[in-house]
Amino acid sequence: MLTVVKKSLVLSGAAGALFSVALPAVAHHAFSAEFDAQKPFELKGTVTKGKWVNPHSWVYVDVKNADGSITNWGFEFGSPFALKQKGLTKATLPAGTEVTVKGYLAKDGQTFGYSTSITLPDGKVFQTGGAQDAPSTAARPAAN
Repeated sequence: MLTVVKKSLVLSGAAGALFSVALPAVAHHAFSAEFDAQKPFELKGTVTKGKWVNPHSWVYVDVKNADGSITNWGFEFGSPFALKQKGLTKATLPAGTEVTVKGYLAKDGQTFGYSTSITLPDGKVFQTGGAQDAPSTAARPAAN
């Protein structure tokens, strides 16, 4: 009887461990699920906050629209570890930093995108994602 209980506990523990490892993979998405490779962007603005979290970091930037209003955009970056290997950390992008972000717009038209690179005021450029860089002729998206 004790052997059956031990086997049940071991199997339950193994199943739980497997489920906990597989769950984050389900939450991860492909680039093409959310972003449009046919809609590159280049936006300039001021960092408002950064979230260095797995599986993707996010940086939020206030962008001035043509009418003078401000829209807060969210940009998906790579993982914190991948960014750190490139020299980019949360401390590199404190709130108030003026930046230029290049990447691809969200498919659903919301104010977020996939960032391929970010340029700091001193001209230093960091690759922020795995997709190819957006063309330099990228048009500025219409303001909401």
